[in-house]
Amino acid sequence: MNQTDNYRKYKAKNPVQHRLIERFLTTVLREARIIHPKTILEAGCGEGFILERLYKANIGQKQVGIDFSDAAIALDKKERPHLDIRKGDIYNIPFKDNAFDLVLCCEVLEHLENPQKALSELHRVTRQYVILSVPNEPWFMLANLLRGKNVSRFGNDIEHINHWSGDEFEKFVGTKFTVFTRKQPFPWSIFVAEKK
Repeated sequence: MNQTDNYRKYKAKNPVQHRLIERFLTTVLREARIIHPKTILEAGCGEGFILERLYKANIGQKQVGIDFSDAAIALDKKERPHLDIRKGDIYNIPFKDNAFDLVLCCEVLEHLENPQKALSELHRVTRQYVILSVPNEPWFMLANLLRGKNVSRFGNDIEHINHWSGDEFEKFVGTKFTVFTRKQPFPWSIFVAEKK
């Protein structure tokens, strides 16, 4: 079965990378626990690494994930058959308005040609809260350069087409939500926001 880039990122043996990802996941889980949601959707859940952590931590009574990648879903079904992960398009999320207490979208928006449309869909399906994360630029690219990754692209991941600093991303999120928590575990920006 083919591994995705996201799968390799979460399964990396590099101790520094592992520590950074663990800090990121701990921050996301801590913020989700504070919200105390009953229903959770993760849009762009990949292979279910965050959903698995939510499930094991008993955060939410129902956790659902959607992803567009058949490869990611296949890996998830093999390794985490207990999770509810479905094929889905972030531009047309297959759920009714206000369907979830909390919607997560982590490490997705930087990949999208139309992040504003995706943000509108996240706004539509959440009842109240979102947790959103993107690479914090230029620090994410600088970290890549320092470890010799994507040097010919000045540290930019080949799949990243949007680049936000923390302040820029907060303004972007603020078009649909009221941000009330901003965390920046290097090299990411994580925002917790409430539906306007």
